[in-house]
Amino acid sequence: MAVAENTAADRFSDLCAAVTERLPFGLSRLVPPTFLGFCVINGFTFGVDLLLLTLLHGQLGLPVPAAITLAYVVAFGLSFVLNRAFNFRSHAPVGRQAVLYAVAVAINYFAFILGVGSGLVELGVQYHLSRLIAGACEGVFMYSVMRWVVFRRSALGRADR
Repeated sequence: MAVAENTAADRFSDLCAAVTERLPFGLSRLVPPTFLGFCVINGFTFGVDLLLLTLLHGQLGLPVPAAITLAYVVAFGLSFVLNRAFNFRSHAPVGRQAVLYAVAVAINYFAFILGVGSGLVELGVQYHLSRLIAGACEGVFMYSVMRWVVFRRSALGRADR
């Protein structure tokens, strides 16, 4: 008799489900486990983004737009890999998902990261604070795109191909 191995992705998914089931005030009916997983993963990758931004701009002296761009590309690549494997647990072909994700990231980058992030810096807001504000906007947009476009599930519960 073969015993199914409990993978790290299984444990992550189970933990997110267990936490969301215990949310108070009826939130357990409103907050899907994938939203919590997205918040955890993207909280981590956002920390990577801020660390890289600090190193690239604060330590290496790169201009803010260049530092934001480099940090952003690394963090979003990491986010795609982690969300695909651990949160949305997709087994669909990666090519189509990567293209959809790249389009979403490009839209997000120009609208929120450069638009909001650099715009706020130009208005005199400290670059870390401007990045946090832009990050809140991008979080809502990217979760929506990842859940309902990039890693959407078919009526049978499988990731679309």
